[in-house]
Amino acid sequence: MFTNDKRQVERTGRSGTPRAQYLQELVTEFQKTTSEEQKEKIVSHLANFAYDPYNYAFLRQLNILELFLDCITEPNERLIEFGAGGICNSCVDPENAAVITQCGGIPLIIQCLSSPVRNTVNYALGALYYLCNSSTKKEILKPEVVDVIRKYAAAGAVNVSFSNLANAFLDMHVN
Repeated sequence: MFTNDKRQVERTGRSGTPRAQYLQELVTEFQKTTSEEQKEKIVSHLANFAYDPYNYAFLRQLNILELFLDCITEPNERLIEFGAGGICNSCVDPENAAVITQCGGIPLIIQCLSSPVRNTVNYALGALYYLCNSSTKKEILKPEVVDVIRKYAAAGAVNVSFSNLANAFLDMHVN
């Protein structure tokens, strides 16, 4: 589950790789590889680290949030999916949300609402839920975006997770 310094030392052991170093190695490997499959695996792995608050500072320090944003601009649907997942997992933290917003992430996440990949849409809905605040409402709550979210909210019979996430978004930020 969630990590703290003591738990991290226990899990890493004396000869293990410290978390920041390990994450840096993943980023370096992502930058060096030309294999799309390997890039997908690395971004998926990084997105899994993004759910744990212990890793939030590392994500900012190593520019992993920007890497996630870069991934959602790629033509590869799996990179988009895993990049959106990393954003969704990490944007609960206000500092991470600020980085994502300052790097132009909101329009990129909004584009993910039209993805053919269900997980990508779920991640986009979740990310927008957490990114929507007084300073981002104008950008997120545009009529065309709210219309798309309302359509997902009405899709309960087709996709319950879309409907639940969209309704939670509407209840929190629109209704």
